[in-house]
Amino acid sequence: MMPVNIMIVDDQPLFRDGLKTVLDLEKNISVIATATNGKEALLSLNPIALPDLVLLDIRMPEMDGVETVKHIKEAHPEIKVLMLTTFNDEEYVIEALAYGANGYVLKDIEIEKLVEAIDDAVNGKMVLPSSVAAKLAEGLHKIVPQKPCSALAELSEREKEIATMLTQGFSNKQIAMALFISEGTVRNYISTIYSKIGVNDRTNAVLLLKTQGL
Repeated sequence: MMPVNIMIVDDQPLFRDGLKTVLDLEKNISVIATATNGKEALLSLNPIALPDLVLLDIRMPEMDGVETVKHIKEAHPEIKVLMLTTFNDEEYVIEALAYGANGYVLKDIEIEKLVEAIDDAVNGKMVLPSSVAAKLAEGLHKIVPQKPCSALAELSEREKEIATMLTQGFSNKQIAMALFISEGTVRNYISTIYSKIGVNDRTNAVLLLKTQGL
């Protein structure tokens, strides 16, 4: 089994280096890069040896985690991203999820649970710690117009395909290239999706779609 290649991005040296040391002890994990902020992380991404997953702090100087995950997912949507956060960062987490983050973990997480979270994310699962999921759900309820689950049933197969790509952080251009359609057609599909699920913008659409299991 090939090890999971990890990049750690955090502006606190003790936390970043300590996490690298601990994760490098895991036989199925290899920390191939570290960075102190989002800008440095983007410059460090090597097309020849991209990480499978980035552990990304939310609050950093120069470029924070929210902006960084947006750039990572636009350039490399296949890379999984787990946000490193504290209990009071739910607003930042919501934005990060909207830009395609694959979940988040608290910075005080036990190493065994972090390894499990990494494995889940790499295998396509959304990682949402139960200890703060309720608080996040409360925040989502305030900003996302609530529609019944049956709203997703109204989407056509093509609309579901595009909706899924939205939740994975694909840009309109990337969706168009993947599906061999024009960007204008993609925009039309997305407008229809907004209408059917009852939202007005991409951020709320992604948040609602993720809460409904896409």
